[in-house]
Amino acid sequence: MTAPGVAGSLYIVSTPIGNMGDMSFRAVEVLSSAALVIAEDTRHSRRLLDHYEIKTKCSAYHEHNEARETPRLVKRLLEGESMALITDAGTPLLSDPGARLVSAAIDAGIHVVPIPGASALLAALVGSGVAGDQFTFFGFLPRKGKERHRVLTEIMRMSHTAIIYESPLRVCDTLKELVESGAGARTAVVARELTKKFEQFSRGTVAELAIKFEQTPARGEVVILIGGAAEEKLDEDELRNAAREMLSGGASARDTVDHLISRYGAPRNLAYKLAHEE
Repeated sequence: MTAPGVAGSLYIVSTPIGNMGDMSFRAVEVLSSAALVIAEDTRHSRRLLDHYEIKTKCSAYHEHNEARETPRLVKRLLEGESMALITDAGTPLLSDPGARLVSAAIDAGIHVVPIPGASALLAALVGSGVAGDQFTFFGFLPRKGKERHRVLTEIMRMSHTAIIYESPLRVCDTLKELVESGAGARTAVVARELTKKFEQFSRGTVAELAIKFEQTPARGEVVILIGGAAEEKLDEDELRNAAREMLSGGASARDTVDHLISRYGAPRNLAYKLAHEE
C-alpha cells in the first residue's frame, strides 16, 4: 500500500465488538497490508491482530497523545505510507479517538477510506424493536452539571429515538434521572454484551428498567435506547398556570423557564414569555 511520491490512504477499519466472527475479509486484508495500525490500546488490539495472524506494527493513538501524534502520522501518510485506524471494538470515531486525525488527513488532501463492519450503536438499534427510521446518537452522556441536565432534557423532549452509551455502573442512575426528567413512561431498551455469549435486550418503560437494574445491576458493555415522546399539543393556559404557581411559590423566572421546558417540553421563547408576564 506504499507508493513512492504518492500520498498513502487512511483506512478507518471497523473491528468486532465481541464475536470474532464479525471481522470482515476486507478488514483483515487492509490491516495486513497497511504500513501501520493506529490503535487506541495497542495491547488490546494486538490480541485481535494476532488472532487473524496480522503482523503489522501497532502504534498507540488516544486522547492523551493525539495532539502530538497527528502531525507525525499525517507526515508519514503524505510520504506514501497507508495506515489503518481502529478502536478497541466496533467502528472508530463513535465515542472514540480519531476525529482529529481524520480531519487533519482530509485537510492535507489524503484519501480517507471507511471499511465498514460491526457497530454497537447499529446492532443495538436493529435488535431493539425501537423505531429506527430517525434517531439521535448521544454517545456517553456528560457526567454531571448543567450540560448533563441539558442533554437529559433534550432526550425527554425528543419525538424520535435517542441512543446513548453507558457504563454498566451508571445504568440505573441514568435511567432514574430520565424518570425524574419526565421520561419514565417512554419505551426503552437496555442492550448489553452485544454479539457475545450473554447478549441481552431488556425491554420496558424507562421507569420499569430503572427498577430492574436497581435490583440487578448491569454487566458488560451497554447501549440504552429511549423511544420518542408522543406528539402533544401544548396547552398555553396550563403552562401559564404552572408558571404563575411556581413564581408565586418564590421560584425565580429562570427556574420557572427551566421547569416549563423540562416538565412540559415548552419552547424556550414561550417559556421565557410566560415566566416574565406581569
